[in-house]
Amino acid sequence: MEILARLQNQANQIKQIHLRDLLSQRERNQVCTANFENILFDYSHSKVCQTTLDLLGEYAISTGLFDKIRAMYEGQHINTTENRAVLHVLLRAQESQHPQFPEVLQIRERIKDFAGKVRNGEILGVTGKPLFNILCIGIGGSYLGPEFVAEALKTEPNCMRESIGRNLRFLANVDPVDFLRATHELDPEETLVVIISKTFTTAETMMNARKATAWLTSHITSHPSEKVIEHHVCAVSSNLQKTKEFGIQDERVFGFWDWVGGRYSVTSAVGLVPLYLHYGPQIDLFLQGANSIDRLFLEKANLNQWKENIPLLMGLLGWWNTQFLEYSSRAVLPYSQALVRFAAHIQQLDMESNGKQCKKDGTPVEVSGPIVFGEPGTNGQHSFYQLMHQGRIVQSEFIGFCQSHSSDSEAHNELMSNFFAQPDALALGKTTEELRKENCPDALVPHKMFKGDRPSFSLLFPALTVNACGQLLALYEHRVAVEGFLWDLNSFDQFGVELGKTLATKVKQAIASETFEGHPSENLLLHYINHR
Repeated sequence: MEILARLQNQANQIKQIHLRDLLSQRERNQVCTANFENILFDYSHSKVCQTTLDLLGEYAISTGLFDKIRAMYEGQHINTTENRAVLHVLLRAQESQHPQFPEVLQIRERIKDFAGKVRNGEILGVTGKPLFNILCIGIGGSYLGPEFVAEALKTEPNCMRESIGRNLRFLANVDPVDFLRATHELDPEETLVVIISKTFTTAETMMNARKATAWLTSHITSHPSEKVIEHHVCAVSSNLQKTKEFGIQDERVFGFWDWVGGRYSVTSAVGLVPLYLHYGPQIDLFLQGANSIDRLFLEKANLNQWKENIPLLMGLLGWWNTQFLEYSSRAVLPYSQALVRFAAHIQQLDMESNGKQCKKDGTPVEVSGPIVFGEPGTNGQHSFYQLMHQGRIVQSEFIGFCQSHSSDSEAHNELMSNFFAQPDALALGKTTEELRKENCPDALVPHKMFKGDRPSFSLLFPALTVNACGQLLALYEHRVAVEGFLWDLNSFDQFGVELGKTLATKVKQAIASETFEGHPSENLLLHYINHR
C-alpha cells in the first residue's frame, strides 16, 4: 500500500481511539517525548502511537525531507518562485564555512558597535542629549518578530537591568492613532528613529517614516532639518541610494540580504538593531539560543535521530494533525505573560508561509497551513477555551516555564497548575457517568459533559531566559519549514500580500478624486466615507 494511503488508514483507525485510552498506555506515553538542553517536548496528548511515528518517519524519507533541510542550510535556492536561498540560520551562526558568513558577522559587529555607542552616550542627539528612546518603524516581519522578543525580555532580570531608563516602541500601522500612541510622552531630543524596510519603498513604513521625521524636525527647531535627521535617524535597509536620499548617513544603515524573508528576519539587522540598542550585549545569548536549535534541526535530520529532533517532530505532528486528522486551526498558548506578542508573530510566520493555494510546481494543494491564533494563559482560558473544550476541535500548543521572571512563587504555581491541567482536561474530558456520580442534575449533564479527545502538545523550558527566547523562535521557524516541505509548498514567498496593496492604491486615488469606479458595494462605501 502506498505510504499516503497507509497514513490515511492509520488516521482512520486512530480517530476511533479516544485520547483517554491512548494516555492510559504508559509505554506509549514514554515514547512520545523528546528532550534537548533541558527543554521537554511532550506530545503524549496527541493522537499518535508508535505505528503513527513509524509511518511519519517513512513518509519523511520518501519525500526527501532530510535532504530538503540540508538544502536549506547549504544555501540552495529553495525559494523557487523568487530564485533565492533561504539562509536565516546563517544570521545566528557562531562559526561557519559559508562564504557569506564573514559579511554576516561584520554587520552584526557594526550593529553592536553602534548600539554600544548610543547606550554609553558616545553617540548623542543633535542637541547633545542621550538617545534613551528608540522608535522602531516597520511592518509585518519587520515589526512582529522584534516586538515579540522585546516584550518577552522586558522582565527578564538581566535585560531589565540593561534597559533601565530606556524606551523601545514600535510603529507599524498607517492608522494615525498608532503614531500618536507610539510617540506619546517621548522627548524628540532623546529619540532615535529606526526605519526598517529592505527596499526603503514599503508604503506604510515610508509614510510613518516621513511622519516621524516631521515630528522630530518640528520639535527640534534649533538645528537644520538635515542635521536632525542625521543625528536622530538610522535605517535597516539594502537600498543605500534611497536611505541617502532620505538624509541617513551610510554608516547608520545596516543591511541584510535577499535570502532573509521578512518573517524570518528577527535575527538579522531587522531585529538586532532595536534589540541591541535596548538590551545591549544580552542579545548575544538570544542568537546563541537560536543557533543551538539550528544545529539540533540539522544534525538530527536523519533516519536514526529524527525522533530526538524537536522542531522536526513539531512539524510532522502539525502536518499529521492538519492533513490527516483534519484539524483546521491551531492555538499557540504560552503560559507566560512575557510572551504576550508571541502568538501574533507565529500567526504571521505560519499563515504567511504555508497559507498557499498551490505546490512548488504550480499544481493545486488541497490542504495547507491551519488558522493560527493564541493568547497567553490563563487569559485565554477565560476567552476562547470554551470553544476548545466543548465546540470545535483545535490542535493546541502549550508553552510553559518552570521558573518565572517574578519571585511570586504562589502566583506562578497557580499559573503552572493550569498549564498542566488544561492538556489533561482537553484530552480526557468528563463523562456523563462521572457527572452523575457527582450528583449533577440530569438537566445539566449535557451542558457539563466534555467529550475530550482534543489533542495538544507541551513545550516546557526551565525558564524564559534570553537563550530560551532564541530557542523558542528557532523551534517555530523550523517547524513551519518542515510543514511546508511536507506539503511541497514554497514557505518563503508571499504573493497573497500583494493584491490588496495594489487595489488599495486605486482606492486611495478614488477617495482623493471622488471618482467611484468599480464594484457597486465599493462605490457605496467610498461614497459614504467621502460624505462624512
